[in-house]
Amino acid sequence: MSTPLAVTRIGHACQLIEVAGLRVLTDPWFTQKATYYQGERVASTVADLGHLDAIVVTHEHYDHCDLDGLIAGGIDLGTPLIGPGTVATIARAKGFTDVRVVEAWEAVSVGELTVTAAPAKHGVHEVTFVLQAGGRTVFFGGDSLRVPELDTIPERFGHVDLAILPTNGLCIRPMNLEQVVMDAEEAAALTAVLKPALAIPHHYAFHSGRLGDQMITKADQDPRHYADAVARLAPEVAVRLALPGTLVTVP
Repeated sequence: MSTPLAVTRIGHACQLIEVAGLRVLTDPWFTQKATYYQGERVASTVADLGHLDAIVVTHEHYDHCDLDGLIAGGIDLGTPLIGPGTVATIARAKGFTDVRVVEAWEAVSVGELTVTAAPAKHGVHEVTFVLQAGGRTVFFGGDSLRVPELDTIPERFGHVDLAILPTNGLCIRPMNLEQVVMDAEEAAALTAVLKPALAIPHHYAFHSGRLGDQMITKADQDPRHYADAVARLAPEVAVRLALPGTLVTVP
């Protein structure tokens, strides 16, 4: 029997991954401010999450690194927090006491969990993550663009059970619509390479408010575009569009 693996989408890129009895929170975002709107309900408070074995943070953007929200919600500051050096500097300054730095292809362990950073590309320094425990493997894509190094994940880590990928193709209007996040087609093409048992899109409901959407960001908010693209490019891969708060069990 396979080691149990499940994921609950809290909102945006914040996921609660449960594998081999370990509970890992990704890219926390629990609060809201001008030009940063989840666009969907946040499925849990920090307090209601319960015990966490680790927190993994891909980069320092507010919608992925809401450490103030964690602290205000009563997070245990001794919880292992894993991320690149840019995130580690912020986390230590805010009082987190077990901060572990990983850059691309470096790994750390928390009990039976191994967290390996993989390459990424975004508007700031970012890593993505491969999480492994009990013979299960999860790829967490943060909000990276698709970079060629990610195609090597299956040969480096073997079978991928779950892939969680951004899909909104976020573009920055003041930067001549420079794209900073992979879009649905790019995410589907990466899915075809990763060949996970299950793929879940995220990072699509976010918006910048009525004025911000007109002046700051442009993005695809429909995850069905990703599901349709995977159906064309990797029809053997199951896709689940998970609402916040829904527990998804990975076969």
